[in-house]
Amino acid sequence: MKGMVTLVGAGPGDPGLLTVKGREALERAQVVVYDRLVSPAILALMPEGAEQINVGKEASHHPVPQEQINQILLDKALEGKRVVRLKGGDPFLFGRGGEELELLVQHGIPFEEVPGITSAIAVPAYGGIPVTHRDFTSSRHIITGHARAGKALDIDFEALVRTGGTLVFLMGVTSLPELCAGLLSAGMDPDTPAAIVERGTTPAQRRISGTVSTLTALAAEHRVESPAISIFGPVCALAESFDWFDALPLKGRRVVVTRPRERSGTLAGRLRALGADVFEYPCIRTQPIWPCPEMERAVDGMDAYEYLAFTSPAGVEALWAMLERQGRDVRALGSVKLAAIGPGTDRALRAHGLRADYIPEVYDAAHLGAGLAERAGGRVLLLRAEIASQDLTAALERGGIPYDDIPCYATVYESAHAGALRAMAQAGELDLVTFTSASTVKGFVSSVGELDFSSLTGVCIGAQTAAEAAKHGIPTVVAEEATIGAMINCIIKEVQSHGTH
Repeated sequence: MKGMVTLVGAGPGDPGLLTVKGREALERAQVVVYDRLVSPAILALMPEGAEQINVGKEASHHPVPQEQINQILLDKALEGKRVVRLKGGDPFLFGRGGEELELLVQHGIPFEEVPGITSAIAVPAYGGIPVTHRDFTSSRHIITGHARAGKALDIDFEALVRTGGTLVFLMGVTSLPELCAGLLSAGMDPDTPAAIVERGTTPAQRRISGTVSTLTALAAEHRVESPAISIFGPVCALAESFDWFDALPLKGRRVVVTRPRERSGTLAGRLRALGADVFEYPCIRTQPIWPCPEMERAVDGMDAYEYLAFTSPAGVEALWAMLERQGRDVRALGSVKLAAIGPGTDRALRAHGLRADYIPEVYDAAHLGAGLAERAGGRVLLLRAEIASQDLTAALERGGIPYDDIPCYATVYESAHAGALRAMAQAGELDLVTFTSASTVKGFVSSVGELDFSSLTGVCIGAQTAAEAAKHGIPTVVAEEATIGAMINCIIKEVQSHGTH
């Protein structure tokens, strides 16, 4: 049985520019063949069980020749696999997508192409340059600045200059002197605005602005490297006033997100939207305890409890997984009142058609316990982590409230990518690390090892988390309340007030 190949354009770098259809194809893939310029955040979407093949092409260096890439796609499809060929930008715009399909067509392999957002439009836009504007030009022309190995550029510069349109050259860092010289010799006004944008749409983006007569020297002075795009035309004069990307409050700041993989998306995504260079480092994961006879007995006797309290979304999901296994639903909870440590846990309840009857004003174990001690007259059931804060149970005991404290999930430390993170920490390349629990602090320190953490700042969701970070010599700032929004506000204030970089 033959498989299928899907060419997916991953866009120019910003993971948010991956299309919905592209993401869906990637999440279904059994084999992913990908290039160097694909964002790590997009690569993280690959299924864990998928075979991952890096064919990392870069300028003037193709470790896997194009013919071999074509053969890999064919071979994997002939194995009956769902293959995704993940390419930067758009597969059919100087991406050799057509070449990769030819061999598949010869062998009758089904395929499809999912267009990607091209860097030829997105990168200028992130640099504040609209490629067309009625007051300046009504056309845009995309040209490759890269010639085949051993051959000279074959560009009709005179024809391009006659168009009067915006000229966008892709893959033209090494050939920039030749490009500028060609445009000038073809009659382009030396004072025509021009720009080169390096690593466009990513937090490392740099835009160098000048004119067609000065851009070569400016690019050399600033040591511009591939990938970069050169733009020539009057629209480049708009860059300073239209530059929205460089104005983002966290532009270029490297922030480590340590939340568990299943809950990291919201924080990481919101930080990226503010321009941050996010390094996702899920150093812990939650693992439901199963079988869990204590939880089963408690649910069977739910009438004995006045309140059921959760200290994290993981507890909600552990309970729900047990009900699913037993073929039961929300009716198993009867009329018990529900308590959640904060809005994130309440959202997990709402995902199952429930909502918390009580959420403390301060989202931590001590305040949850104190609030329950004031409200509960009967027994309280706690479904939480195997190793959990004693502040909650201590508050219940002070209030004379009977309770059953049942561990329903364990926290497991992970260390994938610890080497890369350790290298960045040692080089002083980490600005901020987010900690959403004491467990994330412990997981971070245990996986990275003993280092001097004084050069980075830990952004903590609460005082207990900050206390754990302080034990390991990590300077901290604490969010005003235990929410993701408050943590993000805290990060912005820290960057603005101290210039952390």
